Amino acid sequence: MKSDPNNPHFAHWPPGLPQHLTLPQTNLWFNVEVSAARYPDKPFIVFYDTALSFAAFKRECERVAGWLQQQAGVKAGERVLLYMQNSPQWVIAFYAILRANAVVVPINPMNRGEELRHYVADSGASTAFVAQDLLEQMQPLLGEDGLRQLVVASYGDYLRQATDLAVPEFVAAPRRPLADPRLSAWAEVLAAGITPGPLTAGPDDLCVMPYTSGTTGRPKGCMHTHRSVMSTLVGGICWFGRTQDAVYLSVLPFFHVTGLSGSLNGPLYIGATIVILPRWDREAAAICMQRYKVTVWQTISTMMIDFLANPRLPDYDLSSLAGIRGGGAAMPAAICAKLKALTGLDYVEGYGMSETMAATHINPPQRPKPQCLGVPVFDVEARVVDPETLATLPPGESGEILVSGPQVMQGYWRDPQATAAAFVELDGKRFLRTGDLGRIDEDGYYFMSDRLKRMINASGFKVWPAEVEALMYAHPAIQEACVIGVPDERRGETVKALVVLKPGTTGLSEQDIIDWSREQMAAYKCPRLVEFVAALPKSGSGKVMWRELQQQAAEAAKKSD
Repeated sequence: MKSDPNNPHFAHWPPGLPQHLTLPQTNLWFNVEVSAARYPDKPFIVFYDTALSFAAFKRECERVAGWLQQQAGVKAGERVLLYMQNSPQWVIAFYAILRANAVVVPINPMNRGEELRHYVADSGASTAFVAQDLLEQMQPLLGEDGLRQLVVASYGDYLRQATDLAVPEFVAAPRRPLADPRLSAWAEVLAAGITPGPLTAGPDDLCVMPYTSGTTGRPKGCMHTHRSVMSTLVGGICWFGRTQDAVYLSVLPFFHVTGLSGSLNGPLYIGATIVILPRWDREAAAICMQRYKVTVWQTISTMMIDFLANPRLPDYDLSSLAGIRGGGAAMPAAICAKLKALTGLDYVEGYGMSETMAATHINPPQRPKPQCLGVPVFDVEARVVDPETLATLPPGESGEILVSGPQVMQGYWRDPQATAAAFVELDGKRFLRTGDLGRIDEDGYYFMSDRLKRMINASGFKVWPAEVEALMYAHPAIQEACVIGVPDERRGETVKALVVLKPGTTGLSEQDIIDWSREQMAAYKCPRLVEFVAALPKSGSGKVMWRELQQQAAEAAKKSD
């Protein structure tokens, strides 16, 4: 490809692909219609050896959509919460909500208590899909902030074939009776057999609203249209050249934009098969790869490290694997080398955010660079700028990454102030400020150098200290808390809380705080380390000097190595 001095990455563009991608002008539901018409009897979902065909999937989605409209009274544009692990019901519920012309609010199944209360209140949802094992978390919120109806799913409903895979207890648990009239069993919803009304949502209507946290500590809904969601799902398929005969191992969580776009929406669009595991299990993953001849695996570093550490791995035939991709946190070079020796494949990294419905940057598959974010994909303009002046910086210099493209959100739900702060206009274009500091090399590839925002990256999950601190202040014995990230060999970073106890507190241990935190917040946010301190260092204006504490922790970790 001819060299472009302003876009040097075009010289390394995937062969045969255009730089512009024309997107379908449809509601995402149309992808269900097309694949069910093309491949009615082909397995779309495989769940512990039970298969669900495209035609059956479409039929069940329509029944759930009809129930949402006629029994739950969900109107076009309403938000509906989706609170489950990866499962057939998660996928059916997602597309049923879209078929009902409504908006999906996916929730991390690790979220608890006050976190859930915020999603209910902020989204204004009246209906939620919840897994049986998570019901005790959501049921107390019924009647609050307009939430009036829960559809309860038991994963075991889709264990219809005998399997030799190790099925987790929460998956195999039998369906429990529901006494509350505000609770409806998934099976009853399907049995009602209600036909939905007309499909009215178009490409520019809201589609899905994943929540992201930030420096203020209050999670914010990222407003994505059918068009922006279509951008990353179609883009990913084209970038990697996937076809309808691909088989995906779908183990990244669907509530997160990476798994949603790359391991669910993309495969459905082309009529591929997805093999779902609700929870990471390296043995089950290897068996499924061999049994179903998995060709595509989207993963993160912690999963890959665990997978390659399995002493039984040489016993499995992994020869069907044709592509392994991921992001969230850089894959260690030694792990990439081990993967290459085992499979002959490169780990292809990408970069994106909830605000961009997954990738804005991906490495060219034919020329990936290690520990690299990749290059801007179809129709994305990215820049590295001085965070203060917004002046574009030359290659090699570190600055804030800005992105503009079709996958960028409309803004934050009901938060015009945060939306205004997140965007800047340059040369007549609207750019999203990512808050990530990066640099561009001479080939136009992007590399992460630091973070402008205060954030911890634990196993690829973004943890915002202000949010964790806000939750910790609910503990009756905590006077002050400062949350920092400390190096962790397995997670990359882990969460540590420095805690000042209220005067007169006795008999409380650091472990007590950790145990309490596990009941209040998602597991990945919980402090793994707690240290009681007499006071927190403060600036002249009274602000806690968290950078100083984080630097001290990093230096202490280096000394202990």
